[in-house]
Amino acid sequence: PGTLRETAAASGQKAVILAESPEILAEAAGLLGDDSLLQDDTEGLYGRGSTMTIFNELDKGLISGICVTDEFKRGYTGVQLAVQAVVDGRADVLMKGLVSTDKYMRGILNKDAGLFPPKGTLSHVSVIELPDYDKLLCIADVAVIPQPDFKQKTVIIGYLAKTARLLGVDTPKVACIAPSEQLLPSVVSSTDGALLAKMADRGQLGKVIVDGPLSLDVALYKEVAEHKKVTGSRVAGEPDCLLFPNIESGNVFFKAASHLAHAELAAMVMGTKVPCVLTSRGDTPQTKKYSIALACLAAK
Repeated sequence: PGTLRETAAASGQKAVILAESPEILAEAAGLLGDDSLLQDDTEGLYGRGSTMTIFNELDKGLISGICVTDEFKRGYTGVQLAVQAVVDGRADVLMKGLVSTDKYMRGILNKDAGLFPPKGTLSHVSVIELPDYDKLLCIADVAVIPQPDFKQKTVIIGYLAKTARLLGVDTPKVACIAPSEQLLPSVVSSTDGALLAKMADRGQLGKVIVDGPLSLDVALYKEVAEHKKVTGSRVAGEPDCLLFPNIESGNVFFKAASHLAHAELAAMVMGTKVPCVLTSRGDTPQTKKYSIALACLAAK
């Protein structure tokens, strides 16, 4: 209830609650029935439930409607309703709740829904606040594209830059992460990093500074770059963004930062017509709130 109130107050919009199970429906109806302030912040409550529960709560005016379908039990109908709400302009941001990621992504990628543009590139961008790094760090991709090709990497750099600008960085600095700061012709992340850096030098990637290949330690710590004699880099030691070569490296960094370094996090999917919040079911309420805030900022 507290998070719902804060979100409603920040956005100026009322929430629509979709309950996936009879238990969640009953719990949500009970919370609404006991809390008049929560009722004021809620547009409607929809879900599955037993006949008596549904009619009792309909009589009280707490449940706005019911959904009788096998797919609702599996969670996908809730995603469909939410996607339709943002496509119709009744909502500005899509957010994943307890539904599984595959159902959430299925709803986003559904061609008939109209949320994902034809031939678009979907990617996941996270913002991380590390305790020992002096600014916010945007990273991608940790959740959507397993092995981005070169063209996809140019698009992801655009998403990273856009996110950094939302946070007040006029000309974002992007580090293309690879196993080594030395150019290794047989390593794709190394050659891609070098090519992307050259493209940025020539203005082909917009108002952004890109350097690569850079190992993670060289990218994040200026003293390491100096020790390894990496000279002339405008990114090493002070990046605003990290472009990871694949989902394995990005996901491991994301989870290590969260669990080992106790970093604060926010995350969203980009490439859709509206920002889509994609957090883990195990994420903290704070991470979910930060992610909503980031998506709302992007939706302006």
